Amino acid sequence: MNHLIIGLGNVGLQYDGTRHNIGFDVVDAFAKELNCTFTLGKNAMIAEGRLKNKTFMLIKPTTFMNLSGKAVSHYLQQTKVPLENILVITDDLALDLGTIRIRSKGSHGGHNGLRNIEEVLGTQQYPRMRFGIGNQFDKHRQIDFVLGKWKSDEQPVINEKTTKAVEAIQSFILEGISQAMTKYNG
Repeated sequence: MNHLIIGLGNVGLQYDGTRHNIGFDVVDAFAKELNCTFTLGKNAMIAEGRLKNKTFMLIKPTTFMNLSGKAVSHYLQQTKVPLENILVITDDLALDLGTIRIRSKGSHGGHNGLRNIEEVLGTQQYPRMRFGIGNQFDKHRQIDFVLGKWKSDEQPVINEKTTKAVEAIQSFILEGISQAMTKYNG
């Protein structure tokens, strides 16, 4: 396996289509594009595929967001993929709706899924793609906003930017983090 692509989210129908599950949605769109099928693995739904001469595993942790590190650690150990070849995809309140930001490392920025991955792996030195969900919520309503469904006027932006995120994953796998950052940040 050359790459691990990890989409963060929560399992369960009540979380489908929510802002917090954009990591799952992006990985699902990538899987659909490349005709990959998910099966239940240890602590995650997994799918494997090939993009030109590169192999990858897609991971959607079933441990819930706050324990994502457990699944990431397991598949890192199983596949022996180096940290620089993983890409964790997650939602971000600090970014405007649909903004994609790819980084080769960084802090968790208050995101519980990234915080847990950092704690379990003992490092911040892994690539991540943050997908902006905006922050249009009333004071003390952050949890409701994050776990809320997309509004109908947001859906066209989400669809368009999900397509861009899929392209960015392909760039990451084929060209590396620097090219993906140059082409898709912003």
